[in-house]
This record gives sequence, C-alpha cells and structure tokens, in this order.
Amino acid sequence: MKNEINIIIADDHPIFREGLKSIIAADPGIKILGDAADGNAALKLIKTLRPDIAILDIDMPVKSGLDVIRELLKSEDDVKVIVLTMHKDERMVNNILDLKVMGYVLKESAINDIVDCIRSVSEGDHYISPLISGLLLKRRSRLEGLAEKNPGLESLTPTETKILKLIAENMSSKEIADLLFVNHRTVEKHRENISTKLDLQGSLSLVKFALENKSIL
Repeated sequence: MKNEINIIIADDHPIFREGLKSIIAADPGIKILGDAADGNAALKLIKTLRPDIAILDIDMPVKSGLDVIRELLKSEDDVKVIVLTMHKDERMVNNILDLKVMGYVLKESAINDIVDCIRSVSEGDHYISPLISGLLLKRRSRLEGLAEKNPGLESLTPTETKILKLIAENMSSKEIADLLFVNHRTVEKHRENISTKLDLQGSLSLVKFALENKSIL
C-alpha cells in the first residue's frame, strides 16, 4: 500500500481553510499534519513536521507565501510547494513558477483542483489550474516569437538568463551582485556577454530590452 501524502495548509481565511481541509481530508491517501493562519506559523510547521507538500496562500500576514517559499529555498528544504492565490495575471504566474513552485491553484477553482494538484505534485509533476493554463500558452508563444527575433536568447546561460530577468526588475548591478552573492564586476561582465549575444549596443539598450520584454522573460 502506498504511503499517505503528508501535507500542511496555510491560509489566513479560516472559512476557506476549513473548507479546503474538509475536501482534502475526504481523500484517504492524504493526511493533513497541521494548518496555519500566517506565513511565520506555516514555516514553523514545515520545519517541525516535515510534510511532503506545503499548501501556501500567497497573501498572508506576518510572512507572505512568497516569503515562506524564499526561506525554504535558502534552507534547501525538500518540501514541495503548492500555492493558493486569486492572482491570474501572467507576471505573477511567471514570478511564482520561477521560485520552483510545483503547483499553482486558483482559489476560485480550489475545490475542484486541489486533490488532483496534490496527487500530481506528489508524483513529481507540475500542476496549474486549468483556468490559467492559457496564460502559459500565451507566454510560451510570445517567448518563441521573441527568440525568433533575437536568436541569441537561446544561447544565454542559466546565470545570464537570471540576470536578464533581474535587470527587467530594474535592479542595478550592485543590487544583483548582492542578491546573487557575487562580485559587482562579475555582474558587469555578465551584462556585457548578454548584450553581445543579443546584439545590443550599450547598457541602456540592455535595460530597455529587458523592461520591454519583462512579462515573457
């Protein structure tokens, strides 16, 4: 018999949280180890109970769901994360997926999606609410179009791609260096390499390119 999937749930709306718990608890293969109403309590539960999956609301007091996810990334904790959110905008989807989140569930469809999401994520697969899957198709199409116009995008290293995204967030080389724990000159060298690969002349051209294409990078 397959082991139970152990989870914790964090959401600051008690009625929604209790409703979600009742739906999940009806599945005999999933065990709820605990629940929390804010990000700080959620992080403590994760560290103490070591669940297989943490279901986190993005907008919570004390620590947001994103704050919790960033803390987990720093500690290299192997818990898989599913986010609950009302956000449908493409930029938010992109930002959250970039944080290695395995599941993205819209609150409005959580009743129908959450159990399927838990099971998919437990198997190592990504799950995104069908309501927003169209956003990802749109992003992929736009990114492919951008790559056709700028073939150099495909030659960027993972580090260069990450730096390009940070430039799109209007971050300076010093801010990027501090975030990535590297030397300022290292970032400047990466910026030069990115500009060369994208056939852009000058740092301002790179910033302009990054800002114009922020939503699909």
